[in-house]
Amino acid sequence: MSANKESFDYPDLDRPRTQLEDFKYSHLALIIIAGIFATTLAQPQVMGKLPLQHLLKDNLHVSREAMARFFFLCGLAWYFKPFAGILTDAFPLFGTRRRYYLLASAIFAGVSWVGIMLVPKTYDALLYGCIIINFFMVIASTVIGAFLVESGQRLGATGRLTALRQTVSNACQLINGPVSGYLAGLSFGLASGVNAAIVVSVVPIAYLFMREKRVREENAEPLKNAKIQLGIIFRSPNLWFAILFIFLFYFSPGFSTPLYYKQTDQLKFSQEFIGWLQVASGAFGILGAYVYSRLIKRLDMMTMIVAGILTFALGNLLYLMYSGATMAWIIESQNGFFFTLAEIALLDLAARATPKGCEGLGYSLMLSARNLALFGADWLGSFLADKQKWSFETLVFLNVGTTLVVLLLLPILPKLLMNAKDKVMIATGDESVAGTAGVSQAELRQVLERLDIEDSGSWPAKGDISVDAISRATGQDPVRIAEILYEIRRDNERARRQEDNTKG
Repeated sequence: MSANKESFDYPDLDRPRTQLEDFKYSHLALIIIAGIFATTLAQPQVMGKLPLQHLLKDNLHVSREAMARFFFLCGLAWYFKPFAGILTDAFPLFGTRRRYYLLASAIFAGVSWVGIMLVPKTYDALLYGCIIINFFMVIASTVIGAFLVESGQRLGATGRLTALRQTVSNACQLINGPVSGYLAGLSFGLASGVNAAIVVSVVPIAYLFMREKRVREENAEPLKNAKIQLGIIFRSPNLWFAILFIFLFYFSPGFSTPLYYKQTDQLKFSQEFIGWLQVASGAFGILGAYVYSRLIKRLDMMTMIVAGILTFALGNLLYLMYSGATMAWIIESQNGFFFTLAEIALLDLAARATPKGCEGLGYSLMLSARNLALFGADWLGSFLADKQKWSFETLVFLNVGTTLVVLLLLPILPKLLMNAKDKVMIATGDESVAGTAGVSQAELRQVLERLDIEDSGSWPAKGDISVDAISRATGQDPVRIAEILYEIRRDNERARRQEDNTKG
């Protein structure tokens, strides 16, 4: 199972609004592009991984178990990322919730990369340095994720900005392989300097274009919201079934680190070649994501999850034939495709299982569980290889077997989730806006007004109208209509609460 696919984001938690002064789309897009580029590539587990692996293995001569433990522990901050969002929302830094958190965290992450270049090259020193780097990277990544959501909602461009985020993330994945492989063949100091420059590159852009009005005081509302949402989450059996299923899938004992040792010791692959293998995996992963987006419109979740897990597990059997460069290209490419197919199906399940009104925190908690299991599984597999002397082939069989066993848990997952196909669905807190959800007459008038479409008066005089019906009649994208409806219902709910507070 690949451990290189990091996808951390922090969706909206009904957070306090960031008071921006610059709403120009090109400026907002530039901040998001630079932010995702900086907070993705410069992670120790991404562009720093091959240089660190090379240093740990060839200079410090650590075991496979010690290396896997290193990357599990250095990612500690990512396992608690949801709480970074609560922190930045509740406690403004120098009067802002985004601007100075991003500037400070990016600068300190860059300084930390320079620091790790200067410290003694011991296991503990490198580990503590990477933990510190990731602490600041998590803060910066959280700010960018929140900024994307807020900007998209304000401009009615959520779809465009989300697509932009995915495009930049895919580009980072393709860049990472050859660049990190090249850097691993050079000095570790140079690799650290490049990572420092990458993460600091967002600073001038954020300083120039992320102009945010100051807020006067701390806001306890995010803490209150988080407490309420955690209470809902703890009482949601659907969510916990999904978390259990996802955790067990990712916790199949991995062989990512043992594979790296096989590539370098037995097959004598260069660091550059290993980097290009990651490019092949990433490129086919992008293809897998596209195939999933087409199939989920026609097939239900049960079919997609079974197909994804089966093809991924059986594809892993090909690692038994990992004997040379040609087979490596083939095996890594198919692994990228089928792993992505299975992973997106599971993350889709996670999104559907999250309680309404808790989308941000619930989904982030599941991503944290996913990454905890993913890196923990690699540590377990490396432990079995080193301490129990299990062969690489035995680890492959164990991984395939435990992955397939997860399918036995499918019957306990709620049928409502497993029978669902993709459609337009955006949670509003009190109800869902879906392709068949009802839109009241009053809401219809507000939707048409925001779309700048004149009311023809040809709508039914009574009863609710579906989002699909509005889309067909107006020719507008149903996702755009659902986003507008989400904003209308949210604004109406806030107005109602303010009115109740005034009366009280």
